[in-house]
Amino acid sequence: MRYTQLTQEERYQISVLMKAGHNQTEIAMILGRNKSTISREINRNKGLRGYRPQQAQRLSDERRQARRQPRISDTAWSDVKNLLKQDWSPEQISLWLDSECGVSISHEWIYQYILQDKACGGNLYYHLRCQKQRRKRYGSYSRRGQLIDRISIDERPAVVDLRSRIGDWELDTIIGKGHRQAIVSLTERKSRYTLIQKVKRKTAQCVSDAIINLLAPVSDQVHTLTSDNGKEFADHKNIADKLSAKFYFAHPYASWERGLNENTNGLIRQYFPKSRDFTTITQKEIKQVMNKLNNRPRKCLGIKTPNQVFLGINPPVALAS
Repeated sequence: MRYTQLTQEERYQISVLMKAGHNQTEIAMILGRNKSTISREINRNKGLRGYRPQQAQRLSDERRQARRQPRISDTAWSDVKNLLKQDWSPEQISLWLDSECGVSISHEWIYQYILQDKACGGNLYYHLRCQKQRRKRYGSYSRRGQLIDRISIDERPAVVDLRSRIGDWELDTIIGKGHRQAIVSLTERKSRYTLIQKVKRKTAQCVSDAIINLLAPVSDQVHTLTSDNGKEFADHKNIADKLSAKFYFAHPYASWERGLNENTNGLIRQYFPKSRDFTTITQKEIKQVMNKLNNRPRKCLGIKTPNQVFLGINPPVALAS
């Protein structure tokens, strides 16, 4: 039997039956209600002068009205919407609002908010990162050839794995549509600070120049560099010499050994998908993407941003857009 709220008429009947000396079990049988319903009604709605039907109805209406009040304010949802437009993930928004504003909104609620917005024709879901299932790579591990004088990741200092210092970088390249042009991406392991630069060709010379250009301004914070075995990193010795750093190579097809960089590439692909012609990417777009990635709070950083950890700055978050 589906439960329904007691009516005002039933409350008058309860009052009359109580005055007539009926107990709660008898009242429940007469009204066709469960005994617990009658017991709960009397205990919750009686006052100093006992159970009175008008007072009981008023108290019930007040509780029902209070339940209709949203727990999360419109202002908070407005902040959620603006942060989504900054391409923050629901989890990042949830943690940041709780840490900085004292507002508790679970990431699941934010996902529900996005789904409701989509059902109403909104486009907030465009700002979610698309996750695709990875394909297993088959075949030989010797297709890309060997790089001269490469130093294996096996020889990399153990301190790098601890992420206890700033200055250990992971490197990779992202290819544009039709293999026309590429983006060089660098990620610092402890702070998650990201640097990217577009190159016209994915040659060792172009990639080397881009890496040196990106890291030269922060060369005092470069200790090690780790990349995959792509031939675009053939100029690794020159890069290491210019930056006074050590250059290491992960094992072939062991992408998990550079998991941070792989994950960062996925974030970059949100802005520059595989269908994008990289020849149309402007320097302004490159800077905008770097700013967005480095100004996002990270759970692994205690809800700090990469900018805060790497540069020591506390950039203001623009909630209004």
